Amino acid sequence: MRAAGILAFCLAALASPAGAEGERAGDFDYYVLALTWSPNWCARAGDAQGDDQCHPRHAYSFTLHGLWPQDETGYPSYCRTPARDPSRAETAAMTDVMGSGGLAWHQWKKHGRCAGLSAQDYFALSRRAYASVTIPPVFQRLDREVTLPASVVQDAFLESNPGLKPDQITITCEDGLIQEARLCLTRDLQFRTCGADVVQDCRLQDAVMGPVR
Repeated sequence: MRAAGILAFCLAALASPAGAEGERAGDFDYYVLALTWSPNWCARAGDAQGDDQCHPRHAYSFTLHGLWPQDETGYPSYCRTPARDPSRAETAAMTDVMGSGGLAWHQWKKHGRCAGLSAQDYFALSRRAYASVTIPPVFQRLDREVTLPASVVQDAFLESNPGLKPDQITITCEDGLIQEARLCLTRDLQFRTCGADVVQDCRLQDAVMGPVR
């Protein structure tokens, strides 16, 4: 009986996703502000898709991936909300910081609905969160590919954002490339400690950052 109980517990744990779906809007603990290194995203996927974000006329560095409602463990997604979905014009208006109206729509559908806000207020809050973080100037002007320890990217954000602490930001990598900077914020957009399941610190000593173009 004891073995059967342990097996049942393990199966239940495996069946519990990190991100559940369909929760009540507004029921979460804090936000994760996800900033994508646009040149690397374009190199991995965007160029092949012909995404406008990757057109040479743009010079995106860290773009807003999303503002994600987060629980102390796990996160809500695709929440139930009475708020209406944004219009195409409203999602297109986010292109200057997100690079894509399509991304803005996806972020609203998966994460924004969980904030307990209207689409207009969610996008306004996302802009405020993005504007509250200083992108290190060295990255805004990066004109050539560089290879560096991922920790250098984190250190640059810490230097450019007084009050930000190492346990409030994580840098992620994918396929040897710097992927994102993710910062943890309170519901009123103050820096706070990240939950253990958010921290995915990249340990690479030779991570690549493509040039801003």
